[in-house]
Amino acid sequence: MRLISAVSGVRVPPPPLCIPWEKQNKMILDRIKKTIQEYKLLEKKDKILIAYSGGADSTGLLALLLELREAWSFKIFLGHFNHKLRQSADEDEQFVRRTAEKYSLPLFVGSKDVRSYARAKKLNIEEAGRELRYDFLKKTAHNIGGAKIATGHTMTDQAETFMMRLMRGSGLRGLGGIFPLVESTIVRPLIQVERQDIEAYLKEKGIEFRIDESNLDRRFLRNKIRLDLIPYIKQNFEPEIVSSLGRIASIIREEESLLGKIAGEKAKRAISKKKNRISLEAKPLSSLPRAMARRIVRDFISELKGNLRAVSFDDVESVLGLKEGKEFPLRKDHVLRREKDQIFLKGKIPPKIRYEYKWEGKVPLEIKELKLKFEGKKIRRGKSLPDDFDDKTSAFLDLSKLKFPLVVRNRREGDRYRPLGAPGQKKLKEIMRAKGIPLSERERRPVFFSGDNIVWVLGLPVSEKFKVEKGTTGIFVLKKL
Repeated sequence: MRLISAVSGVRVPPPPLCIPWEKQNKMILDRIKKTIQEYKLLEKKDKILIAYSGGADSTGLLALLLELREAWSFKIFLGHFNHKLRQSADEDEQFVRRTAEKYSLPLFVGSKDVRSYARAKKLNIEEAGRELRYDFLKKTAHNIGGAKIATGHTMTDQAETFMMRLMRGSGLRGLGGIFPLVESTIVRPLIQVERQDIEAYLKEKGIEFRIDESNLDRRFLRNKIRLDLIPYIKQNFEPEIVSSLGRIASIIREEESLLGKIAGEKAKRAISKKKNRISLEAKPLSSLPRAMARRIVRDFISELKGNLRAVSFDDVESVLGLKEGKEFPLRKDHVLRREKDQIFLKGKIPPKIRYEYKWEGKVPLEIKELKLKFEGKKIRRGKSLPDDFDDKTSAFLDLSKLKFPLVVRNRREGDRYRPLGAPGQKKLKEIMRAKGIPLSERERRPVFFSGDNIVWVLGLPVSEKFKVEKGTTGIFVLKKL
């Protein structure tokens, strides 16, 4: 039996075994059984959709699951996604079809334009291919009737992933690497077996597989780690580096899971969802250990975006350091803002509306641009002031101090006034910020003027200058309809 490279046609032998084949075969099967039981990956009579590329890993996964099929009563299906990115892609598909026919297994084949999808979604080719492949597999598994998706990821993949993420500065979540079980439906039975053992198994069984020529392209970081770095470490530092990194990733995942549960409980109290707005309480974060605060921020960002793709350590630190009234562009369409100790996704600010009306106060005022109406009423002061005062919708003003017509317009830069009871004048934008009026609403609050002086702003206290006092005899009641 020959193992033929799809690129060069040369024989590609796996590393020699140091122990008898029969014992090695049993060890691999025992390791897979242990992995399945330890992580509860599969149960008897499960339907399994194997993500089958025709490569060594997925071919080894197929062969090993076929060995277990009778004892576990598995129903096995093959799913192949043709990315159409390589010259040999169609040849790989034909190999997969022949394999399915050889073992009399149901086969599902999918294909999409990965390059166009990557451009549309602004992803790199690898990410785009992965998204489309898993989308195809999930839909196929659902159509089969609740099948679990088995992928051929090995401990060698785990070691490569660990090294890649270490170089990129990943935190514990990233260093946890490839999870044996994802969403209770994606399973990785080979995650505790090295690739060289899978290739040796295939050689001894006389099973052919395809070789992806793109795996030899050193332009990709993973390939450089696989072809250069790990072999160098094996030869010069630690022969068992793959199993060591696999063990480290496993330990990190377990500890990450525990810390994640603790942080999750705290995140439930810090993250709120009201009226379709997700917000994070910023102040309590300062009293938490920094590591825990980072986790809560990451949970918050994940709630907003749906994932943590392209979110860096510096992004998380920037959110943690966000000051009151300041903003941070997580990305172009995700700008975070902090107001009143709440961090939230800033909504799109509507275009500024310019309007100005002169109003005698005798008939209702309609501000068409805002779809708002106001009425004014002149009343004589009795023994006591009306008790239904609400400056969110109405204002009671000293009629004698007003000069008609009143001018009603939108807020403009430089507007200032002294709210009722305040020690002095302040900028209107600062008063609005202190009152927690969202940025998107500030330009839409009508401002009422008498001469050059602000009388009242919808939702804010009346002006100290126009308040009703003991000597007031006439009152102008201004009310939103």
